[in-house]
Formats: sequence, structure tokens, C-alpha cells
Amino acid sequence: MQPSNGPDSHLMTPTERRASFSLATVFALRMLGLFLVLPVFMLEARQYPGGDDIGLVGLAMGAYGLTQALMQMPLGLASDRWGRKRIIYLGLTVFAAGSLVAALAESVQGLIVGRALQGAGAVGAAVTALLADLTRDSVRTKGMALIGVSIGLMFALSLVLAPPLAAVAGLPGIFGLTFVLTLLGALAVWRWTPPEPDRSLHPQASGGLVAVLKHPQLWRLNIGVFTLHAVQLAMWMAVPAMLTQAGLAPAAHWQVYLPTVLGGFVLTGGIFALERRGHMRSVLRGAVALLLLVQCGLFWSASSDARIAPLVVWLFLFFLVFNVLEASQPSLVSRLAPASARGAAMGLYNTLQSVGFFVGGALGGVAVKYAGSQGLFILCAGMALVWLVVGWGIQLPAPPPQTHSANPPAPATH
Repeated sequence: MQPSNGPDSHLMTPTERRASFSLATVFALRMLGLFLVLPVFMLEARQYPGGDDIGLVGLAMGAYGLTQALMQMPLGLASDRWGRKRIIYLGLTVFAAGSLVAALAESVQGLIVGRALQGAGAVGAAVTALLADLTRDSVRTKGMALIGVSIGLMFALSLVLAPPLAAVAGLPGIFGLTFVLTLLGALAVWRWTPPEPDRSLHPQASGGLVAVLKHPQLWRLNIGVFTLHAVQLAMWMAVPAMLTQAGLAPAAHWQVYLPTVLGGFVLTGGIFALERRGHMRSVLRGAVALLLLVQCGLFWSASSDARIAPLVVWLFLFFLVFNVLEASQPSLVSRLAPASARGAAMGLYNTLQSVGFFVGGALGGVAVKYAGSQGLFILCAGMALVWLVVGWGIQLPAPPPQTHSANPPAPATH
């Protein structure tokens, strides 16, 4: 890692910028392929043999999340032992194979196999651990924020592109495009991402996984990412219908999503200055409290005549909260975990994220079915409240040092 050239240690070095942008690109290319499927899968899968079985279609949709949750921890641990890039290449290869199987599938059962293979290529832990290895504490949140921004932008872009792509090429075309995007991601790692640090500098520590599992502050962050993604997916069981009821045609929903996503990105930049001043715990508390407020606001909107303006406000605030937490929490996990167990810590974190997706979809569907949109948002508000209580006492590492260093300082532990 190169030393800082100026008086501000919170500025990224060229190597840190290269690492951050290249790994954000890997995430973006992979997530674009995944997100393109979401808006159209349930409709398009019905055209396959077996598509009249909604249970099988749902299994095909959810198989990705299940295998991803199962593989995040093993691949994170493997990256601690055998190197980040090797595991990233392995995971992207498996993900590409799953995309190809899904593109060639001739039945819903074939889609299930392809989606399960996609999920088994779970590289999130290895990618974020590599970014932590290649950045100093003082700029790591910026790097994580770039990944969060890339994910949010791909989500918004998928909402615009998915319907016309499905109309032209169907699911085979979308999965074929995902295969190509995954290969481009592997190329970005090979040609753009800086070399990873020598593993001998952080030898594998015995009991690293046990230390991660026993770390109370890491568990507060793990519970946080579980709740954030459970609430995110559960919300989308009701939000599209509310926008439609407010008079916005489904094909025009992106006109709300895109500006609220981008607006949230713009304001997220303020967390970097707050982090340098040692206010990150207040930022986390405020973000979770705002998430609770958003759920209360959506409950109010669902209980009255749906109107576009309030929904835009609540969605803007949600994406602001989401972006802040997506940028700050992984950075904090990487700083709290021992360097020799970062892959394990990020693996557990990403596992809870995947489980949150699954639980959010399952509970959200049940809540809407039996209690309507109002019941859904009561459930989401309750989850946010539990998170606020559990996470209130979190103890964070000291603010990143404002000094230059040719090498990133060792992460703080408790």
C-alpha cells in the first residue's frame, strides 16, 4: 500500500482507489445480473414446464438465497486460509456455471438447479475481506460505500432494464447476460484489482472462528445486517402495490426508485466526516431510529389513501438509511475482526445478510397475506425497534488515526 501524499490521511491512495473501484465493479456486474431477474422472474418462470406449480417457482426464486447463506461462511474461512483472489475466482466460476445452467434450462426444475449453483458462488465475504486488506481504517468506509453505491445503482438500473430485456430475450437471455457479466467481473479482478497482501503477514490464527462467534460487538452488527435486509425485502411485498394504488403505473415505478436511490447516495457522503470526528455510534443509532420512523410512516401511508408524495419521502429516507448502514457496518466488521479472521467475520456477516433476505421474503409474504400492508409495516417496525434496543450499547473501535502510514494499521479489537 502506498503512503498518503498529502496532509489528509482520509484521502485514498491510488492503490486504495484502484482496489475500491475494481471490487465495486465486481459487485456491480454480479448484482446487475441478479437484480435483472427479480422484477420478471415470477411471471416469466410460469412459461416453463412446471411453471404452473407456484411452489416450484418460489423454490427456484429462493434457491439462490438458501445456497448463498450456506456457502458464505465456508468460502469466507477458505479465503482466510488460501487467499482472497483464489476464492473470488472460484466463486465467480461457480456463479457463471449456475447462470449458464439457468440460461439453458428447459423446465422449472432446471431453473432451480441453476439458481442454486448461482448462490453457491458466494463471493461477498471474500470480496469485502480483500477490500479491507487493501485499505486503511481511515478510508475503508469510503471503499465499502462504493460497493454499497454500486449495488444500489444496479438495483435501480435493473428496474428500468428488466421488463424490456425480458420481453425481447426472456429469462434465457437475462441469465445469458448474467453469465457474460460474471466473466467480466473475473476479468476486473485479474486485470484491475491490486495484488492481495502476503498471507504470511497475518498467519491463520487458531480459534479465529470461535473468536468471531464469541465477539459481542460483531453480533450486534450481524443482527443489524440481518434486520436491514429482512426489512428491505419485506417492504417490497407492499411498496409496489402502494405506488400502483397511488396512480403510478408499474412500468413507471422506476421514476420513483431512481431519484430516491440517487438522492440517498448524495447525502450518504456526510458519514465520512462524522466517522473522522468519532460520531459513528451516533450515526448508527440515528440510522436505525430513522428506519423505525420510515416503517411507521409507511404504516400511516398504508392506512390512508395512498399518495405519491409521502411515499417518495419515505422511500428517500429508507435509501438514505440503507446506504449509510451498507457503507458503515461492513467497514466496522472488518475493523473489529482480527486480520487473520476477516474472511470468517465477513462470512458470518454475509450469511446473516442472506438469511435476512430469506426471512424477509417469507415473513413479508405471510404478513401481507394475513394482516395486509399495515400488518407488514408493524412487523418491520417491530424488527427495527428490536435492532435499536440490541444495538444501542455497541462499542466501536476508536476513530481511524489521522496519520500517514505506508501500511494499513491493524484493526482494533475488543
